[in-house]
Amino acid sequence: MGGGLNEVGISERLTTRLLEVFEERQAKVLAEVITEAYDGLVKVSDFNELKEIVRDLAEAQRASEARLTRLEETVADLIEAQRASEARLTRLEKTVADLIEAQRASEARLTRLEETVAELAEAQRRTEESLQKLIEEHRETRRQLGGLAMTVGYGLEDRAYQALPRLLARDFGIEVRERLHRRYVKDRKGEYIEVNIVGEAVRDGERIVIVGEGKSQLSRNDVDNFIRKKLNRLEGVFERIFPLLVTYMISSPDVEDYAREQGIVLYYSYDFYPEGGG
Repeated sequence: MGGGLNEVGISERLTTRLLEVFEERQAKVLAEVITEAYDGLVKVSDFNELKEIVRDLAEAQRASEARLTRLEETVADLIEAQRASEARLTRLEKTVADLIEAQRASEARLTRLEETVAELAEAQRRTEESLQKLIEEHRETRRQLGGLAMTVGYGLEDRAYQALPRLLARDFGIEVRERLHRRYVKDRKGEYIEVNIVGEAVRDGERIVIVGEGKSQLSRNDVDNFIRKKLNRLEGVFERIFPLLVTYMISSPDVEDYAREQGIVLYYSYDFYPEGGG
């Protein structure tokens, strides 16, 4: 095929063509190899085979670049996914940190609440103890007052036993036949009740029974209780009952009239003194 000028021309043309596919260094090397091979050609088939090899190499290069491009895209996608995962992980870590802090705050509030409940329970216990003590003291006071009231009432009645025969004879023509006293009497149901002032007497030739009691301060309620607890329960036990009440004073101005409206005679402690006495 010719001298050096032809070889140089072939090499340059080959290099130009090969640069379309390969890098410059690769294109030059391939051009030199092809040129040398071309110079030593014996038959056209060898040259054709060489061209096929070059085409295969070019195709392989293109495939490699395509695979490399896809790999680069995949790596880019993985990097982006990694960034997204790290962002999600960061948000999750922050959420967990917030939950831990909230849990600490809840535990602190629960602790304070438990302490408050314990303090309230202790205060309630002390209040109940104080209330129980107050109830006991009140019960004792009532017991003492009740005992005092009974003592005062009994003292009033004891004086009435001596004065009533005179007063009843003067005011109602009643003759007391037996000493007035305090005793238990069976009611109409056969149950015993305490009657504080009781005794037989005669009025206009008829036998009667004096039934009464004393109250240090008489109220309308006391009058009702006397009727309900004594007179009603003794109804039928005695044929004729003469009811009366004695007191130091009344609780309101209408009590005296109320007692008389119920048919009950009322005497005050000062009535027990003989006329002109003190």
